[in-house]
Amino acid sequence: MTDTPLDVVPLAPSPPPVPARGPIAAVARYLVGSIPTLVVIAAIAAAGWYGHSHEWKLPKFSELRGEVTEPDDWCKAHNVPESICVECDSTLMTRPKPVGVCGRHGLAECVLCNPSLAQTAAALVVTSAELHRAAESLAFADRPKNSSKCQTHLRRLQFASADAAIKTGILVAPVGTGPVTEGVTAVGELGYDQTRVAHLSARSPGSVWKVYKHLGQSAKAGEVLTLIAAADVGKAKAEVLSAFGTTQLRRQALNAIRESGVSAAARIRDAEGAVREAEIRLTAAAQALSNLGLPFDEATAAGMTSAELKANLLLLGIPDDVAAGIDRRTVSANLMPVIAPMNGLIVSRDVVAGEVVDLTKVLFELVDTRNLWLTLDVKGEDAGRVAVGRTVRFTPDAGKPGEQFEAVIQWKSSQVDPRTRTVKVRADVPDPNGTRLANSYGAGFVVLREEKAAVVVPSDAIHWDGCCHIVFVRDKDYMKDDAPKVFHVRKVRLGWQGEKTTEIAAGLLPGELIAVKGGGALLGELLRGTLGDGCCGQVKE
Repeated sequence: MTDTPLDVVPLAPSPPPVPARGPIAAVARYLVGSIPTLVVIAAIAAAGWYGHSHEWKLPKFSELRGEVTEPDDWCKAHNVPESICVECDSTLMTRPKPVGVCGRHGLAECVLCNPSLAQTAAALVVTSAELHRAAESLAFADRPKNSSKCQTHLRRLQFASADAAIKTGILVAPVGTGPVTEGVTAVGELGYDQTRVAHLSARSPGSVWKVYKHLGQSAKAGEVLTLIAAADVGKAKAEVLSAFGTTQLRRQALNAIRESGVSAAARIRDAEGAVREAEIRLTAAAQALSNLGLPFDEATAAGMTSAELKANLLLLGIPDDVAAGIDRRTVSANLMPVIAPMNGLIVSRDVVAGEVVDLTKVLFELVDTRNLWLTLDVKGEDAGRVAVGRTVRFTPDAGKPGEQFEAVIQWKSSQVDPRTRTVKVRADVPDPNGTRLANSYGAGFVVLREEKAAVVVPSDAIHWDGCCHIVFVRDKDYMKDDAPKVFHVRKVRLGWQGEKTTEIAAGLLPGELIAVKGGGALLGELLRGTLGDGCCGQVKE
């Protein structure tokens, strides 16, 4: 046995050497190895071309998980599932036979002339009163008109479900009726009835002896307001006394001549002429007293003596209740009363005792306040529509806040004011209690048209699509489970327009349900569907 070192390991025999190969052999070997990869790529490309040509789609995530889904069912044109789209499938919701444009009201598919088109569960009947109301409203003013070429009234806007409409913010309300008033406005002034105003002055120059009535007090017809001491009054009374005495003497002389029986006819004629002359003088003196407001009756004085006549003339024209407080022994015969010619209120007083006055000074202004005048300045362009008999509603600036009253026009001026270019009209305003303030300005409204039961809707429910006024009417079968959730586009003619409500002169009937909120979404969908079709979706020619 031979000893072998522990760290020596015998080697395995080496493999035989590989003979060297050329470059052509290397290329051939690479191509043979790539054949499987090229086959796979070609198969994928062929599958992609076939799928593209046959409209293959990638499977949805739910399908990858093994879930089964319905094919895509969505109408992009009308934003509802295509299977329920009434615009795409006319069999789902039949259209009524078109009736065209109504020449009477200027509307396509007019429900006033064709009430069967109204979207109400029960059939409606349009009365003659409703037709008259519509005609009056359209004729009252130049109402906005709609385009005759516009076809948006043929559109129906649909929701996938009632919940979808609610989520969009659509709220509906029934079409109702309410009062409507139209007219013209005018600035006005409330003043005294000038036929019941008295501006009282002295009939002759003089001095104020005593004042009996004061500002704000009422006076009755015949009451004394003040006494004026006027020299002309004393002269007129003296002339009456003188003419009266002369007349008495000449009558006595004539009687004496006639009783003598021997007088010549010429002497009698002279005496009669003298009597007539004295009587004429007495009449003239009596007339002078009447001109001063002191009526004197010659017949009453015929049986008086000169002393009796003098006593009667002393306080002539002064009522007994005032005369009773005057001392006849010291009073002057020159007193002349200023008498109230009617019942009224003293609204102005410019007189004090002892003041010297003349004919031109107004001492008192007496007004019967039971009736006032309301004068309006109507614009020239509105004057032709305002006539006698029209009602005026007036809101004065002064007085109770919000106070308003009515009056009837009694007079209209026949000319235009050269300064203001307005036409004045006047109305009588009864004021039996005298509570209204004269000379107050305010706003007047002449009522030209008034309807107690006009068709009115919230102004927010009305939309302008570019050439027509429209509202969105909910279909009458909307609430049925299997019915399409449709809103109809309805053209309307507007009447009176207020801040929150607007009159529908034609186009809607009471009871129909319209979109009062959220209509902007419906309008947006309508306009989106008419893009490219011309104004408001009108038919291209």
